Amino acid sequence: MHKFSEERIREIAENISGKQILVLGDLMVDRYLWGKVTRISPEAPVPIINIAEEEVRFGGAANVANNLINLGARPVLVGVVGNDPWGETFRRLLMEKDLPSLGLITDDSRPTTVKTRIIGNNQHVARVDREQVRAIPDEVQQQLLEYVEKILPDIDALILQDYNKGVLTPQLVRKVIELANGHKKIITVDPKFDNFLTFENVTLFKPNKKETEEALAVRINSRDDLRRAGKKLFEIMHPRSVLITLGEDGVALFENENDVVFMGTRARKVSDVSGAGDTVIATVTAALAGGAALKEAVMLANFAAGIVCEEVGVVPIRKEKLIRSVLAHQFGEEQDAPN
Repeated sequence: MHKFSEERIREIAENISGKQILVLGDLMVDRYLWGKVTRISPEAPVPIINIAEEEVRFGGAANVANNLINLGARPVLVGVVGNDPWGETFRRLLMEKDLPSLGLITDDSRPTTVKTRIIGNNQHVARVDREQVRAIPDEVQQQLLEYVEKILPDIDALILQDYNKGVLTPQLVRKVIELANGHKKIITVDPKFDNFLTFENVTLFKPNKKETEEALAVRINSRDDLRRAGKKLFEIMHPRSVLITLGEDGVALFENENDVVFMGTRARKVSDVSGAGDTVIATVTAALAGGAALKEAVMLANFAAGIVCEEVGVVPIRKEKLIRSVLAHQFGEEQDAPN
């Protein structure tokens, strides 16, 4: 497996700085209620949590932007919010991070997606979602497309981040990919089931194992199964590369339909996998934009995912922590994913 010199990894990190990366997808607000479990409720067998702290962060596709910011890139978020107080909260978060808001379209027909996580005694106890799952109206799609077309010449890479909430409709996806390929941009995709097979002709297609199984109607129980699934994705979707994430077994990278490399997980202890996929797509895209080779970019992303899985809640990767982790662990301490 490739090993990074400190000079090389810092060169890539430096090259990432200032890269403009467009993130198009389902934008959300992540709300955290932190507290202590005091007792069990007399009304039902559930814990009573005394809330001590409330925090609001970017969520969904916007969490990809959080990761990009911490890696030194400059994200450009494109998506929709509702005409409601949470939509205003999202705009405030953009302003606080000095990010442009022209790509943020208000859709009066739906609420802003909010995911409230309740954490007691540092344990994730419950999540409450406020959302409406359906395709955005044609006029909203057109507004998004017009903004993407306007800004594409100025960006270094494009991430399509789908959570099946209705922003990435098949017609919007096809038009955006066509435009981005016309400008010879890096295009990476983190798909979900509904539109899985829509993301054709991209630079890197990054599903997880479960999504791949569901989309192809197969079971993946071995490396041979993985090889067949990867080959099928190339036949159907014609990507330039495929990265299948395997949870605790790491990742499988296909540079073409016949060339697969397995990389084992880099997590020392898994506390929470929330947001790990966001970290992978952000890191691999930023690294590619910074001039990394594909294997280098995926190695960095795999390390980044291992780091964030050790934290509770959706936590973005931090550049210096990633560099230190790679340099500290790459000398024979990890092993490849098991058979």
